[in-house]
Amino acid sequence: MKLHLLENRNVGGYTTFGSVWEKGQVLPESGFVLTGGQGERIPLQSRVTATWPDGSVKWAAHTADSGKMGHQVTLEAKPEQGDKTDEGGAEREGAEQQTAPKDGVLTESADCFQLNCQRVSVTIPKTGSMLMRDLYVDGQKRAEGAMLVLLLERREGRTRTEIPGVGMISKVTVEDAGPLYWSFKLEGSHVLEPDAEHIIPFVVRLYFGLDSGQINITHTFLYDGDVNRDFLKGLGIRFYTTLQGESYNRHIKIGTDYGCFHESSVLLSSWHPRIPMEIYRDQIRGKAVDQNPEAQDLRNAASDMPSWSRYQLCQDSDSHFVIRKKTDEENCCLIDCLHGNRAKGTMAVGGTDGGLLIGKRDFWQKYPSGLEAEGLDREQTALTCWIYTPAAEAYDFRHYAATGYSQTYYEGFPEMGADPVGIANTNTLVLEGFGGVIPTDNEMEEFGRRVQKPAVYVADPEYYHQKRAFGYWSLPSEETPVERWLEEQLDRAVRFYENEIENRRWYGLFNYGDIMHTYDAVRHCWKYDMGGYAWQNTELVPTLWLWLMFLRTGREDVFSLAEAMCRHCSEVDIYHFGKYKGLGSRHNVRHWGCACKETRVAMAGHHRYYYYLTGERRLEDIFGEVKDAEQALYGTDPLRYFYNKEDMISPTHARTGPDWSSLVSDWMTQWERTGDPAYENKIRTGIEDIKQAPLKLISGPDFEFDPATSHLRYIGDKTTGGTHLQICMGAAQVWTELTLMLDDKEWEEMLAQYGRVYF
Repeated sequence: MKLHLLENRNVGGYTTFGSVWEKGQVLPESGFVLTGGQGERIPLQSRVTATWPDGSVKWAAHTADSGKMGHQVTLEAKPEQGDKTDEGGAEREGAEQQTAPKDGVLTESADCFQLNCQRVSVTIPKTGSMLMRDLYVDGQKRAEGAMLVLLLERREGRTRTEIPGVGMISKVTVEDAGPLYWSFKLEGSHVLEPDAEHIIPFVVRLYFGLDSGQINITHTFLYDGDVNRDFLKGLGIRFYTTLQGESYNRHIKIGTDYGCFHESSVLLSSWHPRIPMEIYRDQIRGKAVDQNPEAQDLRNAASDMPSWSRYQLCQDSDSHFVIRKKTDEENCCLIDCLHGNRAKGTMAVGGTDGGLLIGKRDFWQKYPSGLEAEGLDREQTALTCWIYTPAAEAYDFRHYAATGYSQTYYEGFPEMGADPVGIANTNTLVLEGFGGVIPTDNEMEEFGRRVQKPAVYVADPEYYHQKRAFGYWSLPSEETPVERWLEEQLDRAVRFYENEIENRRWYGLFNYGDIMHTYDAVRHCWKYDMGGYAWQNTELVPTLWLWLMFLRTGREDVFSLAEAMCRHCSEVDIYHFGKYKGLGSRHNVRHWGCACKETRVAMAGHHRYYYYLTGERRLEDIFGEVKDAEQALYGTDPLRYFYNKEDMISPTHARTGPDWSSLVSDWMTQWERTGDPAYENKIRTGIEDIKQAPLKLISGPDFEFDPATSHLRYIGDKTTGGTHLQICMGAAQVWTELTLMLDDKEWEEMLAQYGRVYF
């Protein structure tokens, strides 16, 4: 399998990529070999992510150093461990020898994990407020610790009170245990002061590479507050570091839309005593000036200069940021340093022997975000990455109206259903330690590119098509005028939405990745304020559209669109806990606003593409949350307004599409990921019930459903929502891919028959 680096992506740090294999081709106990463009072996760590029903590997995830991979690599499946020879008979290295040198050590004690790699050493506590302690990079201590910080705004009438909190860890899981790559999953919730109230659960993942100084962090927070009083004022991760040197040798550098903003805590431009201009120039060039003969004069002068202790970058919209600073003195204001358009989302703080460099991905796209350094001139400096910056207005989770508009504004059901409790949001950070005083502008730019566009490796479309990755789809073809026209329309559709995202500014922490549903040709805008016509969420599966478009073309811009949509739809649009767990909210003005809570919005099929192509661990959580989504149908019958409960035999309903088809997507994903036969049985039970209907799959989509047994009960050919709902929400893609896993010719004929009749 040949893989290449996507265009406009940047090597640097470890990356994870997926591989797909034909049924029976690769056994789970087999290993894998990765070679570079010159035939050199590249250390590799692999895990199986999905298997075929016969137990062979369907998908695997592989992690390697993108700096060693370069632009093109070849992945091969090794024979099973008992056979270590190539086809030519040459002796092959064993799996353990092939993957990586054995000099990364993870040890566990009663209260923590200790990881020692070639470049990084760190302690991961099992409980408490610290995500990590004693971070050493290249032998130098770069951070004493890191913790999660929260600021809630409580409202009582016109009174607003800010309540701080810190994240408290309750569980730590080692998900990857080397020998090349280590990852830790930390779970808990924030604890407010002073009453120790637990609120806003979190899931944080920390990733470390054997010989890398880069630490990747994935931060997920979930909302469980009271919408009428718990407004999100601030949320982030804070790192504590000790910078060396005098305050005038403490530096800060921030990536902006044009170059970098760079200052020292004390700026050595003095009228009296006069400091030579060359010293000031050296300081702004990022040089330590302690060794200058005038060092004592510098210290004397610096003691009578403003000492800028706090710097704050606030991206308050997709088109504006501001950098402010202040001294450490109380009752003094912040002053503006710089206004700009779109900041890079990178900040470095350093002293005479180095410091910390941090970056947040999608920084301006998911505004209001921020970066802040406090105590730059003190013994300990705090560097905070704000996922939601307290410099902005607190976020309001309430609905836009107190009434449902089910008929006029297409809001589904008449009752109110705007409930954000159970939604989530995930963000990615990168942390590095560095030597020297401060990185150069070029180094900051290179770091920013790696943060915003990290390495992604994929195969060519022809390979995925040959292997039937994700089922049945076509490669581009322009052999006939009709085909040329179709390909042109597909390309124009992508370009249209790419432009609309920018033109309409579809950005923000809870919006980025989504698109709008319906255009208002009278006002010449999208119906952003009209109930079910506003945000798309996953209606008509734009997720599948973009991923299949990527598989057909291999285009990086399409991948980035699909990636952003996956992040949004898998977090904001679905419920991760609570009474709606496993369901999602239909399209609305607020993403969680619609009273229709359905399986189709949250089905695993939206996000399997991203998971299997990249091995993204966060989606494993989500697949686990939706695997038994049918349990939520006891309290949320999708056809509750069409049938009387007292006339039913089964406890709820499931249309073959989109309800049952979405459950099949959840079950199929769980079956192939874990091999659990219970989920295969759920699928086969429903298929057998459909076979007993008079016209099988064409018999009308409405069935009664028993979540306890997975049985469907035929109730006639009445259709409450039309047959298009049976097929337009991803059912065709789910069902046809399922045929590759089931040896059921009758099921295949049922699909072919449905296709003929529907067409």
